[in-house]
Amino acid sequence: MSSREEPVKAPVWASAEGRGPVGWWNNSRNFFTEVRNEMRRVTWPSRKEVYATTFVVLLTALFFGVYLYGIDLAFSRGLQWLYRATGAA
Repeated sequence: MSSREEPVKAPVWASAEGRGPVGWWNNSRNFFTEVRNEMRRVTWPSRKEVYATTFVVLLTALFFGVYLYGIDLAFSRGLQWLYRATGAA
């Protein structure tokens, strides 16, 4: 590690060239150029992978839906029994 520190560059929006209508246009153009470059690097899933993960999500949602319905039903019946047993109902 060197003892000399590198100067920190100011962000484009903080400089004089990032101001005004032309600066705004250049900033927007740079942003969309960088977005396009990043999208080229994305690895998209195959159709088979999308189907498989969708199936897993649907199965998991169905499982937890049935599970939580069962828990809700059990608590509801338990509370009804408790109310009847104590005469609060």
